[in-house]
Amino acid sequence: MKHLAWIMMLMLIGSAQVFAADEANQLKPKHADVSYGPYPEMVLDFYQAEGEGKRPLLVYIHGGGWTGGDKKQKQENFKPFLDKGISYAAINYRHTGKYPLPAPVHDAARGIQFLRSKADEWNINTDRIALTGSSAGACTSMWLLLHDDLADPKAKDPVLRESTRVCAAAVSGGQVSIDPKVIEGWLGPNVLKHRMINMAVGEKTIEGALKNYDRHRSLYREFSPYNHLDGSDPPLLMKYGNDMTLPSKDKGHGIHHPVYGVKMKEKADKHKHECHLLIKGVSKSDKYTSANEFLMDKLLAP
Repeated sequence: MKHLAWIMMLMLIGSAQVFAADEANQLKPKHADVSYGPYPEMVLDFYQAEGEGKRPLLVYIHGGGWTGGDKKQKQENFKPFLDKGISYAAINYRHTGKYPLPAPVHDAARGIQFLRSKADEWNINTDRIALTGSSAGACTSMWLLLHDDLADPKAKDPVLRESTRVCAAAVSGGQVSIDPKVIEGWLGPNVLKHRMINMAVGEKTIEGALKNYDRHRSLYREFSPYNHLDGSDPPLLMKYGNDMTLPSKDKGHGIHHPVYGVKMKEKADKHKHECHLLIKGVSKSDKYTSANEFLMDKLLAP
């Protein structure tokens, strides 16, 4: 038994050493936990790429239903961009458990404005800023891509004078609508069981959100990216899983359902908006096989 315990102790020590080595090898942001707004949740990390001239920038907006999550990501997800001379930023924002809409989305918008305000200091090409994210981060990214510019030229705060416009977005599993009256028709009742839908408008339950729907209608409509697509916006690539089962099987399946992408793609095609939809065995792009390929093409364009 003593021999076995000794072996287990050595294994634990070895695992700890490997973990410590992995931590030491992790890329460190040039600027970490930088405040971009008045709330403690509003912080971002910035990794500066090498290269001649101002560098393109990819901004990651994390998922979590707007109710949780964090900006931390595995470096293999963003290192390929740094290797190509594309800088990378990841933002945190307020969550709807305490701060309902518009907080999480408008925080992300301010994050873009803040990064743009750092263009000279951080060597950012403001014509080449793109977004990426999954789930709620995808929803926010699509909203920013398709929404009119939030810049206020008369604002006292110089950050708010900056543009929120970006050149492209590539997202996965994103909600193109959060309006319960719309998505139940698309996906069936299970999608409404996901807390993202009711917490987005500050309701503890979906029953409360539906009972008070008239009060929340404007928020639901405003923060559904689908409602802002008009054919005049930058390119979008969406990726989803390929379980097309309808009605959705459960809340997790419903909130990330590929039909979201199908609906957005149909509208985009009608408006002649550049939109690529990747669903294995269901939908493919004639030009791009992955989000990375799409983003590098848009960010490294002349």
